[in-house]
Amino acid sequence: MDKDSQGLLDSSLMASGTASRSEDEESLAGQKRASSQALGTIPKRRSSSRFIKRKKFDDELVESSLAKSSTRAKGTSGVEPGRCSGSEPSSSEKKKVSKAPSTPVPPSPAPAPGLTKRVKKSKQPLQVTKDLGRWKPADDLLLINAVLQTNDLTSVHLGVKFSCRFTLREVQERWYALLYDPVISKLACQAMRQLHPEAIAAIQSKALFSKAEEQLLSKVGSTSQPTLETFQDLLHRHPDAFYLARTAKALQAHWQLMKQYYLLEDQTVQPLPKGDQVLNFSDAEDLIDDSKLKDMRDEVLEHELTVADRRQKREIRQLEQELHKWQVLVDSITGMSSPDFDNQTLAVLRGRMVRYLMRSREITLGRATKDNQIDVDLSLEGPAWKISRKQGVIKLKNNGDFFIANEGRRPIYIDGRPVLCGSKWRLSNNSVVEIASLRFVFLINQDLIALIRAEAAKITPQ
Repeated sequence: MDKDSQGLLDSSLMASGTASRSEDEESLAGQKRASSQALGTIPKRRSSSRFIKRKKFDDELVESSLAKSSTRAKGTSGVEPGRCSGSEPSSSEKKKVSKAPSTPVPPSPAPAPGLTKRVKKSKQPLQVTKDLGRWKPADDLLLINAVLQTNDLTSVHLGVKFSCRFTLREVQERWYALLYDPVISKLACQAMRQLHPEAIAAIQSKALFSKAEEQLLSKVGSTSQPTLETFQDLLHRHPDAFYLARTAKALQAHWQLMKQYYLLEDQTVQPLPKGDQVLNFSDAEDLIDDSKLKDMRDEVLEHELTVADRRQKREIRQLEQELHKWQVLVDSITGMSSPDFDNQTLAVLRGRMVRYLMRSREITLGRATKDNQIDVDLSLEGPAWKISRKQGVIKLKNNGDFFIANEGRRPIYIDGRPVLCGSKWRLSNNSVVEIASLRFVFLINQDLIALIRAEAAKITPQ
C-alpha cells in the first residue's frame, strides 16, 4: 500500500508540474501577443525555403526525358530515357519504387523519331527566314540573271537596280549563300517559282547586256538609221548570243545608248585639246550645224498654247464689250487729299468707305447680285441687306439739275426729308443722301455743269 500511494503521489506531482509549466507557457505567449498588438506589429510567420518536390506521373517522366535527351549529347541514347547516365535515383523515385505494387510495370514508350525531326524542321525555317533579310525573290532572280550575263559581281552591283540599296559585300554574300547554302538556295528557288509569269518577264527584260551582245550591237553603223527590222534580223541571225528575253525594241534602245557614249566600232572619241586653248561652250555651239538639227514638234504643247491664246482673246473681247458699263468708278477713300473731279466726272456720291464717280447722265443705285447688275453697288459701303436690288436712279437733266427717283421699298432721305417709292427729289450740291442707315454726300462738279448749261442755253433758242 505504501508503494502504491507513493507512486500515485509521484504521478500527481508530475502532472501538476506539467500543468503548471503549460500554464506558464500560455501566460508568456499571451503576454507576447498582447505586447505585439500594443506595439502594432504582427509576428512573422515561419516558412521553409526548401523546394517541395512532388511525384511525377508517367507522361511527365516521358516529357522530361525528351527535354533532357535533346539537350545532352547523342552518346547517351542507349540509357533509359527516364534518367540521365551516371546519376542516382532520387529519394522520391526510391519511395515510388518501394511503394509500387509487385505487378510488372510496362516500360515507358520510347519517343518517336518523327517527333524530334518535326521539332528540328519547324525551328530551321524560322532561323533561315530571319537570315534572309531584305532580299526578295525578284532580287534573287535579278542577281542570278545578271551574274549569268556578266560573270562579274562588281558590274552587277553597279548596273542592277534592286529593291533595296545593297552594298557590294552584301551582293557577294548573297551570291555565295545561293551557291553553297542548301537551305537558303532551296527557299530562294521555292520563292522564285511562286512569282507571277508577268513579273518574271519584267525581271528578265532588265537583264544586263553581255560583252558578246554589245560586240554584235557595236557592228551596226552609227551613221546608218537602223529600224526595228534591222535588230529583229540581228536576233534571228544570232539566237544563241542574245538573251532569251531580248526584243528588237530593247536592242534598239541599247544601241542608241551605246551610240550616245561613243561605244560603236566606227566611232572615235575626240581627244581633249592640248595646250592652253580649252574648248568652251560658245566655241562648241559655233561648231554645231543648225541645218542638221531637227525641229521636233510637240503637238500637245502647241494645242495647249492655242487654247490659252483663244481664252485670252475671249477675255479681251469681253472686257471691250463691258467698257460702256464702266461709267461709275469706285475708289477707296484714303487719307490723302485727291481731287474729287476730273474732266469726265459729273458728280460724286461720297461715303465713309468708298466714293462713286458719276460719269454718265443716268446711274442706278442698289444692291448687286448674280442676276442683277447695277452701276452703284451700295454693299461696298456697308451692310446693304435692307437695300433693294434697284433702290433708285440719279438723272441729269439738260438744264443741269440732278434728280433722284426712289424705286425701292424703303424710303430715301434727302437732307432729312423722306422720298417714298415712286417719288423723286432734286439733288443739290452737298446734299446728304441716306439709304438704309448708309449716308452719302452728293457733290456736283460745278465747272462741268456750267458748261453743260451754257451749251443747253445755246441750243434752246434755235
